[in-house]
Amino acid sequence: MKPPAIVVLGEKSITIARQIQAVIPNSQIYGLASRTQTADCEYDKFGEQVRELFSQGHPIISICAAGIIIRSLATLLSDKRAEPPVIAIAEDGSAVVPLLGGLNGANDLAKAIADIFKIKPAITTTGEIRFQTSLLNPPVGYRLLNDDQQAKMFLADLLAGASVKLVGEASHDANWLTESNLPFEQQAEHQIEVVTNQERLNAITSNLSSKYLVYQTVPIETLETKGKLSIIGTGPGAAKWLSPEVKNILENATDFVGYKTYVNLVKEYTKGKTVHASDNRVELDRARHALQLATEGKSVAIVSSGDAGIYGMAAAVFEVVDQDAPLWDHVDIHVAPGISAAQAAAAAIGAPIGHDFCLISLSDILKSWDIITQRLSAAAQADFVIAIYNPISSQRKWQLDQAKEILLKWRSPDTPVILGHKMGRKGENVRVITLGELVPELADMQTVIIIGSSKTKTIKLGDLLKVYTPRTYS
Repeated sequence: MKPPAIVVLGEKSITIARQIQAVIPNSQIYGLASRTQTADCEYDKFGEQVRELFSQGHPIISICAAGIIIRSLATLLSDKRAEPPVIAIAEDGSAVVPLLGGLNGANDLAKAIADIFKIKPAITTTGEIRFQTSLLNPPVGYRLLNDDQQAKMFLADLLAGASVKLVGEASHDANWLTESNLPFEQQAEHQIEVVTNQERLNAITSNLSSKYLVYQTVPIETLETKGKLSIIGTGPGAAKWLSPEVKNILENATDFVGYKTYVNLVKEYTKGKTVHASDNRVELDRARHALQLATEGKSVAIVSSGDAGIYGMAAAVFEVVDQDAPLWDHVDIHVAPGISAAQAAAAAIGAPIGHDFCLISLSDILKSWDIITQRLSAAAQADFVIAIYNPISSQRKWQLDQAKEILLKWRSPDTPVILGHKMGRKGENVRVITLGELVPELADMQTVIIIGSSKTKTIKLGDLLKVYTPRTYS
C-alpha cells in the first residue's frame, strides 16, 4: 500500500494531523497552500489533489466534512475492490468516518485513528457490526478465494438468519473466526474453511460457492513482497498524451514488459530498470511472464500503445488469469486507460465519433474473416460510425477492398472517411477522403480508418476541412 495522505484545509487541523501521523507509518500531511504553513506538502486545489492521490492508490485521511471529499471523488468511483481507504475526520477529532475502501482496510485504519482520540469509529458495515469480523476483508495472513458475488450472497444469507459451520482443523485455529459473533451451528448448510496446504486447495477450488467460503493462509513474508501488475496505455505515441496516472505507474515500475516498439515509446522511464521486450505475437506468453514477475514482489508495467483495453494487452492478461485460475488470485492487477488511435484521429479532424460508433479490427489472426464481414455488415446496416483498426498488412492487402464493398452496400460512395496515420508520432498525417476513394495503398498497420455514418458531415472552417457527426439522429 502506498503512503497514506493526511489532507487538511487549514493550519488549525495540523495539530490533529500530527497526532495521526505519529501512529500511521510513512504518512504525509498535505495542506492547502493559502491556509497552511507547516504541512509536509502543499496543494492549490482540494478536489484535484485528492483525486490525484486516490487515482494513485494512496489511502486518504481527510480532516474535513465528509460531503466535501465524497463530492470530490464521486466521478472516480467504479471498482470497490481497487479503491484505497478514504477516511473523513471531524476538525476536533470527535468523529472518524470510513467512507471508501472497506475491502482494503478502511475500517481497520479508522479504528487505529479513533483509538488516538479515545472514541469509536463510525463504522456502518452491517456484517462487521453484527458479527464483529469481516468475511469480505479477512485479516493479514488470509486470502478469500471466492469471487465477490459468492461472498456477498454468503454474507447476505447470514444477515438474513442463516447459520454457519467451520470446516477443517485450520479453521478452528483462526481466532478472527472463532472469537467472532458469527452464528455457528454444527448442522449449518453454510460452511467456512481455512486451507493451509496446496493439495487441499487444489481439491476444493472447484467447489467454491455462495454457501462455501474458503480462505487460504498466506505467509506474512509473501504479503510484504506482494508485487503489482499495471497494464497501461501510452496513447498513440506522443508524450503529451500520457495520463498523470500512467506517468506515475511508469515512474514507480521496476520492470517493463511489452512489444519492443511500444516499450521504446516510454524509454525515458526505463533507464536503470529491467526491460523484458518481445515480439508482437506472443501476447499470452508476455502476460504470463509479467504475472510471474509480479509474484516475485516486483512492480511490473505491461506497455500497450493507445488504450490497453482496446485490442491491447489487458484482455491477454485476463485470459491468462482465467486459464490459470486460481494461480494468480493474489496478484494486484490494475488497468490504466490511455487515449486510443481512434480518439486521436477523430480529435485531429473534428468530431466524427460524436454519435454512436464502434471499433472493428480487420485482423483475422484471432477471429475468422467470416466473423469480420458479419460485423462490418451489421455495423454498416445499423449506421454506426466505424473505426477500423489493423486495416491492412503485408499478408492482408485484399481485405480492405472487400470491407469497402460491404460498406458500400449500406453507405454512399460520398461518405466521409478519415485516415489517421502514425498518430502522435513522427510522420503523423490525417486526411479526409470519401468511401469511394478508399484504396489499400492509402493505409497500413499504423493507420486507423474512420468511416462516417449517413449523417456524418464535412465542413469548412476557414482554410481547414473538419468532419463531425451530429449529436441528433432522425
